[in-house]
Amino acid sequence: MNKQKIMIVDDDPNILQLINLYLTREGFDVVQAQRGDEALKLFKSAPPNLILLDVMLPGIDGWQVCREVRKVSNIPIIMLTAKDETFDKVLGLELGADDYIVKPFDTKELVARIKAVLRRFQTTDAPEKELSFPGLTLNISQYTVTFLGRPIEMPPKELELLYFLASHPGAVFTREQLLEQVWGYDFFGDSRTVDVHVKRLRDKLSKGEEMGWSIKTVWGVGYKFEVK
Repeated sequence: MNKQKIMIVDDDPNILQLINLYLTREGFDVVQAQRGDEALKLFKSAPPNLILLDVMLPGIDGWQVCREVRKVSNIPIIMLTAKDETFDKVLGLELGADDYIVKPFDTKELVARIKAVLRRFQTTDAPEKELSFPGLTLNISQYTVTFLGRPIEMPPKELELLYFLASHPGAVFTREQLLEQVWGYDFFGDSRTVDVHVKRLRDKLSKGEEMGWSIKTVWGVGYKFEVK
């Protein structure tokens, strides 16, 4: 069985060495880059199974690396950075990152997060799964959304949140449950991340209610996908 390959992108050689040591012990193949442009070259030549990506990088920063990867691939990306502001976390998730870990970090937690994200990705990436509602078609294996006959651009997390809610019509989920189910881990941060994603979904799918479905707020609890 081939080992899963992790790309670590960080300009700090000590962090590269530390993470490389732990991931190698866990049976992963590891490739390293210290610049954003170098990371993109490595990605294009031999895509890894997951990218562990620092934000502050020489060449091009981690935000731009994430943007470029997301144009062609939905492989998992975990942002690794010293920035701890909610804005930065939400920005990373909006760009398509699957997780966000702040330095200094616990190495065991980092490894656990990597394994959780990989498990989740393998689950959603396996068989083709499609949901259809009036005017709306979601395909989670191809990561496509068609609304009113036109393709809609969505970051992976928006699509996954929509797909999860639409897979359970009428069921109410708390923000914490959605973070755990959609992001694939117990999120140590601001649950308003869910609110941001729901608002963006509503903006893009504003005519859904006219066709008998919508994302409803259940005050004091969370959200549900309602079909009339």
